[in-house]
Amino acid sequence: MRKAALIIWGGVALAACAPLNTYYKPGATVAVVERQTTQCQVDALAKVPVALQTLRTPPRFIPPHQICRSDGRCYTRAGYFEPGQTYTVDPGADLRKRVETQCMADAGFAPVSIPQCPAGIAKSAPVGRTTALPALNAKSCVIRNGDGSFQIVTQG
Repeated sequence: MRKAALIIWGGVALAACAPLNTYYKPGATVAVVERQTTQCQVDALAKVPVALQTLRTPPRFIPPHQICRSDGRCYTRAGYFEPGQTYTVDPGADLRKRVETQCMADAGFAPVSIPQCPAGIAKSAPVGRTTALPALNAKSCVIRNGDGSFQIVTQG
């Protein structure tokens, strides 16, 4: 139980340090961005459905080899096969993401990556959440809130 809690908190901590990757149109509300993103994801899924394929890496033969001990006695370890690993891929995932991005572009949104604010800026900024997207500049950064919302800080 404790290990699971540490893994969850570790994931939350990493997410808090990551940039905010989202679609952006200055002046749009966060609710409109979320609604439009969902609509475009549904449209992309309809146009490029998930088609999971289960694949396997080839097996690998480990040849026999001789092992000698310090007293001079040697023996041969027999060769053996290591089975291949199975994995699943969705060949349409990249195309589906491009269809989603194109749909968002048609609605006037562009993909952006907003860096995390440095600790000094995060501590000095008043607590809040972004509801309408401001114009971005080179000094824009994001503060992530514990409830999943975010605050975009634009300086200068």
